[in-house]
Amino acid sequence: MRMLIENARILTMNENMDEHLTGWIVIEDNLITALGSGAFEKAGQLFDEIVDAGGDLIMPGMVNTHCHMSMTMFRGLGEDVDDRLFRYILPLEREAVTPDVVRIGAQLAALEMMLGGVTTTADMYYFEREVGRVLDGAGMRGVVGQSLANFAAPDHTSFDEGFALVDALRDEFAGHERIIASIAPHAPYSTGPAIMARVAQYVADNPSVKIQMHLAEMKSEMEWCATHHGCRPVELADRAGILQEGAIMAHCLEITPAEIELMAERGITVAHNARSNAKAGRGIAPVEAMRKAGLSVGLATDGPMSGNTLDIFAQMAPASLFAKLLGGSRACLPAQEVVKMATIEAAAVLGMSDMIGSLAEGKRADLIRISLDAPHLLPIYDIYAALVFSAAASDVRDVLVNGVWLVKNRVSLTVEREKVMREAAQCAAAFRSKISQIDGVN
Repeated sequence: MRMLIENARILTMNENMDEHLTGWIVIEDNLITALGSGAFEKAGQLFDEIVDAGGDLIMPGMVNTHCHMSMTMFRGLGEDVDDRLFRYILPLEREAVTPDVVRIGAQLAALEMMLGGVTTTADMYYFEREVGRVLDGAGMRGVVGQSLANFAAPDHTSFDEGFALVDALRDEFAGHERIIASIAPHAPYSTGPAIMARVAQYVADNPSVKIQMHLAEMKSEMEWCATHHGCRPVELADRAGILQEGAIMAHCLEITPAEIELMAERGITVAHNARSNAKAGRGIAPVEAMRKAGLSVGLATDGPMSGNTLDIFAQMAPASLFAKLLGGSRACLPAQEVVKMATIEAAAVLGMSDMIGSLAEGKRADLIRISLDAPHLLPIYDIYAALVFSAAASDVRDVLVNGVWLVKNRVSLTVEREKVMREAAQCAAAFRSKISQIDGVN
């Protein structure tokens, strides 16, 4: 399969941040084989498909570095209830989350992300083989993490059972081109140092399996660590050996400059969830300090229960705004840096920057096409500022992953929209019935 995309405005997001106001890209099978500026000389060239972008923007697909896809089924539930986690979420997870619910929620999430220009995601939840299968069927890339926790999880009642699920996930996706298995201890307080140490050993024995974990997310976590272990979460995780090269740590709100340096020395990466952090009132992560220390920091949506949307466009402006508030200057975290955190830097967080995150010869053909003619985008003086502060997921027109179209003209080609929406509605109806039982409503 050989394809030419021409007459496009191209953001490469490469090392030089090259931009082509009018350019072209040649794709052969799943790889970008050439790109450049001006008009492409087609004489003597044969293509299976030629796409005239009509001046639309072509850029790398966006990467969501931390998500709980199947929690789409909890979106908007109990938003104004202080104890919603214990009143609704945990009981529903115990009683109602099944492999089918996980599959349906993940399909809804995949559809939302694809339509919004997200081509790769890192996920952690339960029954994670179902999530991997959904991402595979949708044609997306993913790091899929089997969660381990000491509270009543819907798919395991002991850590031994949880590790067995990781084994099954590892085996199912071994050698897969787009899906990478991951082990996801929920957090220090929900696993403890012994299990974190066991995770560290598991990854040493299975180097193809990545680590994902929530770390230094909230004050109650700080209090738990201080009370039970006399230290802070970063130190506890480091003692257990879980802070190792390539581990993905989500949130990292409650961290000191010394801890940032330690994390950089260990080679871990960070998933930044600006919108969900703010929505929970938990504070502002020191993103600029982390990046200055050499940490790769990528944008993330968190789960749709926490941040509601799985739209990376909706994360970009908050990331910049909160950094400006923290630094007291509008110069903090400029737009170009935010777009990096949605593409090439996010790819680095997942250990994929050699394959995706920028448009360059030899890289995978993961790209999106964004219409630039909407009133809310015009005029465009700075394309990065337009993407961060003005663009919306609805501006995404086409999505290509590994050389295959997933979305064309805002229509999903790999996920059946009507079927997914119908199944999600049926699942929500079952949830409503259980919520009524919890609330004592007849």
